[in-house]
Amino acid sequence: MDIDQLREYIVNFSLDNCAQGSQGYNRVLLQLFGYMGHGKSSFINSCKYVVLDEGEFKTYTDAGQSHGAGTTRRITYPLTDTITVVDNRGCATMNSYETGEIFAQLGNLLPLDQEVVWDKGYKNIMHRLVESDMNANYSDFIVPIFVYSVKKGITEEEVPEIKDLLVNARNLTGLDPIVVLTFKSQGDLTGVLAKFRNMGTERIFQLENFTQSDHLRTRARDQEILTFFHGVLKDAEFRMRGRGIRRGRGQSARNLFLAFAHERDMKREREQKEQEMAAQQAKWNGKKQLKLVYCSKPLTQLRLSPRWTSQLGTGSERGTERERERERERERERERERESHAPLPDRIHVTKTHTHHELV
Repeated sequence: MDIDQLREYIVNFSLDNCAQGSQGYNRVLLQLFGYMGHGKSSFINSCKYVVLDEGEFKTYTDAGQSHGAGTTRRITYPLTDTITVVDNRGCATMNSYETGEIFAQLGNLLPLDQEVVWDKGYKNIMHRLVESDMNANYSDFIVPIFVYSVKKGITEEEVPEIKDLLVNARNLTGLDPIVVLTFKSQGDLTGVLAKFRNMGTERIFQLENFTQSDHLRTRARDQEILTFFHGVLKDAEFRMRGRGIRRGRGQSARNLFLAFAHERDMKREREQKEQEMAAQQAKWNGKKQLKLVYCSKPLTQLRLSPRWTSQLGTGSERGTERERERERERERERERERESHAPLPDRIHVTKTHTHHELV
């Protein structure tokens, strides 16, 4: 298909034209997810620029928008009457709370175009999901799109995290995530492609986003965007060939997410208990070590603070003085004992002598 044929197919696509009809679906929802700063917003600008073909480049999204850790807005960008692109909050790191938020968005369990305060506790999550389920709309055919920047590269440590994210996205939506590689000419495209293929990714599109500073349209760049949408819609048509694919999808996604959130909280509680036990053990080991030090070293070799040293010194001096006093008392006792056992003086002799002297 040439460019004009691709664009015509995309603009006129309708779920009613699928083999089994729309089966209750009203639109195709392209759920963009991934890391922050990997080009999701620029990709949306590029899609509208090429598909709508309105001539002048426009910025529909704020690529520099700051997302807080606890608040996010899921923003929808209608492309046609049937196709809508959703810019979900990107995660800064692949920790359990960041990825949990992504799963809630991918499963369409959180409201669109609203500020969403994300609660970390399992009970709070259940409460929020019950509230959102009262106004739930399961008429969206969800297609997960993982956006990744080639210029960021992929480390070996990140591969298992990304693979787990893609597997969980598949379990939540029932479709294999499509990978879009942005900034394809600004990094090791061959290496990034190889890593995603080794993860088992089947559908990978590579392109260069249009930006305010680089929006020169060429046949090749338009072809990249239009080929992506053509592939997404063909996959949706193929999936819609089966009957009853909508049945229970929302409930299944909710159950999967709640199971993930519950296991995440249980794991966090186990980790906290392990940390507390380790801290208590370290404290106990420190006390035992202190006892050993006191038992194995004389007081004079201990390194104590001046306050304790002075107190210990004063006590030692008082002990020495008491010991001296006891020694003096013992000496006096011995002296008295010697005196009590000494022979009596010869009084007669003295008297005679005295008498003798008197006579003399």
